Amino acid sequence: MPLRLNAAQRDAVEYAGGPLLVLAGAGSGKTRVLTARIAHLVTDRGISPGRILAVTFTNKAAAEMKRRVAALLGRDPGGLWIGTFHALCARLLRREAARLGFTPQYTIYDEDDRLALIKRLMEARELSTKTFPPRLIQSMISNAKNRLLSPEELGAAAEDRVTRVAADIYHDMGTALARANAMDFDDLLLNPLTLFREHPDRLDFYQRRFDAVLVDEFQDTNRAQYLLVRHLARRHRDLCAVGDDDQSIYSWRGADVRNMLDFRTDFPESIIVRLEENYRSTQVILDAANGVIADNTTRMGKTLFTSRGGGEPVVVVQAADERDEAEWLTRELRSLCADGVTSYEDVAVLYRTNAQSRAFEEAFRRSAVPHRVVGAVSFYDRREVKDLLAYLRLVANPADDEAFVRAVQVPRRGIGIGSLRTLRDAATSWKRPLLDSAGIADRIQGMRTGAKQALQDFAELFGMLRAEAAEASPAALLERIIELIDYEDHLKGEGVEGVERQENVRELVAAAADWSEELDPEEVGTPVEQFLQSAALTTSEEKISGDPNGVTLMTVHTAKGLEWPVVAIAGLEDGLFPLSRAMESPEGMEEERRLAYVAVTRAQDRLYVIWARARRRGGQIMPGTASRFIESLPPGVVEERRTSGLFGGEWYRPAPRHRVRRTEEVSESELESQDLPRFVKGERVHHRRFGPGVIRGVSGRGRDLRVIVDFEDDEVGEKHLLVAYAGLQRAMEGA
Repeated sequence: MPLRLNAAQRDAVEYAGGPLLVLAGAGSGKTRVLTARIAHLVTDRGISPGRILAVTFTNKAAAEMKRRVAALLGRDPGGLWIGTFHALCARLLRREAARLGFTPQYTIYDEDDRLALIKRLMEARELSTKTFPPRLIQSMISNAKNRLLSPEELGAAAEDRVTRVAADIYHDMGTALARANAMDFDDLLLNPLTLFREHPDRLDFYQRRFDAVLVDEFQDTNRAQYLLVRHLARRHRDLCAVGDDDQSIYSWRGADVRNMLDFRTDFPESIIVRLEENYRSTQVILDAANGVIADNTTRMGKTLFTSRGGGEPVVVVQAADERDEAEWLTRELRSLCADGVTSYEDVAVLYRTNAQSRAFEEAFRRSAVPHRVVGAVSFYDRREVKDLLAYLRLVANPADDEAFVRAVQVPRRGIGIGSLRTLRDAATSWKRPLLDSAGIADRIQGMRTGAKQALQDFAELFGMLRAEAAEASPAALLERIIELIDYEDHLKGEGVEGVERQENVRELVAAAADWSEELDPEEVGTPVEQFLQSAALTTSEEKISGDPNGVTLMTVHTAKGLEWPVVAIAGLEDGLFPLSRAMESPEGMEEERRLAYVAVTRAQDRLYVIWARARRRGGQIMPGTASRFIESLPPGVVEERRTSGLFGGEWYRPAPRHRVRRTEEVSESELESQDLPRFVKGERVHHRRFGPGVIRGVSGRGRDLRVIVDFEDDEVGEKHLLVAYAGLQRAMEGA
């Protein structure tokens, strides 16, 4: 095999004794192992690519894995089933839909569709959306599905009214989705389990269909995903699960790290191969990572090491507040780049919450530091794209009521909310889809004549489109829809924003055309139906705003799987990282610690860890204390610094390694520290953000010294500040 593998990697690639769990530490080459194992299965064990199932968690990862496998084989691995859980389940369900009461043309509801459906079902039950927020109800239903709970089981376990309401809406959703010939994202995982339970012959078929199953990012599987894998591998037992329990950071999406422990129980003959050699970071950074994660108790255990001995110390920085934090890092990065140590594009600033980016954006902008902010917004979530996809969905599935509601209102046709409500009532009584009912709107009592005609014209339009859809490609059908509804003229009326939306419309048509070039002739459904499935399952792409050659700003969750030579982790304070709500339970704390481990292991050469003595949160300046994760850093790898914006206060020193939690004990002498500034009433001061002002009141002492400052800026006005954290400076004479 052309790939160079270390001993542990080779053991994982060539193992042929049955179930295999590969614990792949950060930067240990797991993608190399997965692709090499697939190539090994084909070339050395003679398994046809068409009999191999490889599951990933993103489309990007699937495409990269397929590309690497092709390179190793020297040919395209034709027939290989590789993709995300949702994509592979959707592919299976197209073939098996009839056995579950659906047609192969079923629609996949995204989060917006499901939320709209929940709101409609709540309205039908006359439930207040203020008392029972639809997004909360949606989250509770999704969590129940991830835990494989039925509506009845959720209701039986309910201890409050919100949960009971969620159970009722969950029940109604099942009926509504079936009537609309639709499934939501959770159903894509649950319905194959239902199929296997109710039709054992189909389970037997798929168990015989594959000779080997491989799963990437196994630590991120939820219960349904794990059961699917277990079902499919139960006969041949050739299951290779690759993951890192120390990087399980998605419990809020249903991921269950316990699946890695259950693997050993369900497959008792399995073995574990640990990939512990890291090819990314210096030993100093790995020592820091090992220290951070060591306090977790529910882990399978591994210790990262590297041949890159030594390295720059981890710089722990104490700042005054978020602005001081950003300004210090700006100066540090400018210095590193000026000295040729690094370049801006080789730097990442990671934070726990998106809101933290603002201070860095402002500081970088003021100092002309190139930067980019990375988020996660899908192209297919844009309004104009969803508008046109609603038309395509309704062409493919006339029973899709949510697509009807969106399409019929774009562009406006003189059909108001009242007319739609009347139409919905009629459709319910007739037990017909909305599009079908629109075609006979002239029979509806109590509706304006103009609205009746508009609805019938709309239904007639879809009769024409459905006739054309049988022969048309997705791109051609989109162009026809745009022409028939004058959609570009509709967007022109939105001014500058409309111009950008027009570009997105053209990009959608181009995407549909590109997609058609890779149409799978073996896939079930028309090209339009296949395109809609592809669009619905496209994972969020990175939305990048700013200079592509600048410093990268992103959350730690978004950074998973990435790496940079220089990484700064901001906001390492208890209550922010770890988050306050996570600190309420051992499970929450362990996940936050895993998230910190992920953050640390993104760094290759240099790592900065920054915390602030105060931070503006929720409109108030809150005092901060160093995160307990900083305590976990081995003292021998840390270099301590503090910014010039700090006025006194005790400097953090790493606690003894055996201490898991810190209880801050400050002596009276420290409270009366002579380093703290003293101010008097009437004194002029300057604040870096609020500008000049006059002290109108003084109270407290030591670290509890507070001042009331009347700032000259009318928009700022009077502020009550804690001196130890405010960073106030005495104004210069005559200023």
